[in-house]
Amino acid sequence: MKFLRILILSICFIGSITECCLAGQNIMEERRIQMVADQIEKRGVSDKRVLDAMRKVERHLFVPAAFRDYAYSDQPLAIGYGQTISQPYVVAAMTEALQIKPGDKILEIGTGSGYQAAVLGELTEHVYSIEIVEPLAEKARQVLLSLDYNYIQVRHGDGYQGWPEQAPFDAVIVTAAPPAIPPELIKQLKVGGRMVIPVGAGSQDLLLISKTSSGLRRQTLFPVRFVPMVPGNDSP
Repeated sequence: MKFLRILILSICFIGSITECCLAGQNIMEERRIQMVADQIEKRGVSDKRVLDAMRKVERHLFVPAAFRDYAYSDQPLAIGYGQTISQPYVVAAMTEALQIKPGDKILEIGTGSGYQAAVLGELTEHVYSIEIVEPLAEKARQVLLSLDYNYIQVRHGDGYQGWPEQAPFDAVIVTAAPPAIPPELIKQLKVGGRMVIPVGAGSQDLLLISKTSSGLRRQTLFPVRFVPMVPGNDSP
């Protein structure tokens, strides 16, 4: 009889934990849907595939536990080592500007938490991401693998040098700000490809670079504030 009582109590306890977990998941999903409606759609992002990706990728799993209650707020959050995860609107706007098609090969400079890579991974299975801070690269790799983004390749390295053995890329996205556009990244971009990059020291502009057979076209999207892009020892 005592064993049966313990068994019933254990089942009830497990059931309560499961209910709490499901309730937490539902709350986060509601916040994510609201985030897309209020912070992203209302500010002009309209690409359905991008909006669907932003609704699906669980941003709270890419931020430190202490900041999870703020994961769907309209702000960047610290992720350690002096780095941040970009605010949701900026992630969505940069992604939309790339006009990614299924099958495109994308290079990301600045993996950070892995959140932007996951959003890209909802649009194409060919995502290559470089992070200069080795512990962040390893943590992002593990988080992405745990969420079944096993096709996203992450490596520790110097973003200024790109990923030449995988070039050329259909699109390049840079999530840290260099003082000028790194020449190697332009070389690794296909003709007809697009790059989104914040440029500047102090005040920065988010630029959309289109590579054509006759040269580069530049368009300023909006002012931004990113962490500086850190060069490796081999960068000029």
